[in-house]
Amino acid sequence: MKNIFGSTLPLPLTLGGLAVLVLAILFFIDAVLSPVFAQGAAADAINPPTNAARTSADELYCEKRKLGYWFYCTKPKPTETEGLPPEPQTSASEKLDAVTKELRELKAKAILQPTRENVIAYIRFQREQLDRASLFSDVWQRAIWQQPDLDYTLERPVSTLAKRQWQDARSASRDTLMANLGKRYGLFYFFAQSCGACEVMSPIVKSVSGRWKLTVRAISTDGGPSRHFQNYTVEAGQRARMGLKPKITPALVLWDSAQSRAIPIGYGIISADELQDRIYLLTSKEAGHDY
Repeated sequence: MKNIFGSTLPLPLTLGGLAVLVLAILFFIDAVLSPVFAQGAAADAINPPTNAARTSADELYCEKRKLGYWFYCTKPKPTETEGLPPEPQTSASEKLDAVTKELRELKAKAILQPTRENVIAYIRFQREQLDRASLFSDVWQRAIWQQPDLDYTLERPVSTLAKRQWQDARSASRDTLMANLGKRYGLFYFFAQSCGACEVMSPIVKSVSGRWKLTVRAISTDGGPSRHFQNYTVEAGQRARMGLKPKITPALVLWDSAQSRAIPIGYGIISADELQDRIYLLTSKEAGHDY
């Protein structure tokens, strides 16, 4: 019998010699074959084998030879966070609803159980929300100061000085337009002798129409006269044709002769300045352009 070095083993082989032979074989396997196995495992890591090849390799290297972690047999354990579903994201509106709900709950609890602790808890939470609202208001105001396109007061001033200047400029523009309205527009004025409001409104209509040279056609809805408009006519269905609400006096309507259409101005008592503003807006401004 020859050993691994080619020499002949003496017969019979002693127990000590057999042990030496076994150790020599194990040393040969560890020195020669282990690098081969390691290279194969590394290649599998770069180019994973197919399912069938991987199964046979796992069975050979892992189950039979029990090569362990370094040959990718023992897979690392996943961390605690791996594999868990992502936490749902809470929207800002949901957070605000939660704050409102908690504030309402603390208030109800303080009212139903007005202990010192409950009342203090409600006051503290309410104060936190007041501070948050104050911060929002402050940032809002600063943003408007620095972004003129967001500042509505530039279009409609609210301060006393700026508002006076705006009103003066608006009145000048209105007066310029009103000076030429009589060429195109006229007024229908519906009144009644028995109408107390008409006694107040009639001189206002007469004053405004006289100032801007607007022709007024006064129409009596009950057939009675008016001491401010001697040349009146009795109504004969004019309000219905203009789409006005029946039996409401006084009523004022602009008549556009260029387009042959009626433009209702309003009902009831209207001040002279308000009446002029309404005529100005209805004849020169589209809806939404003045506010």
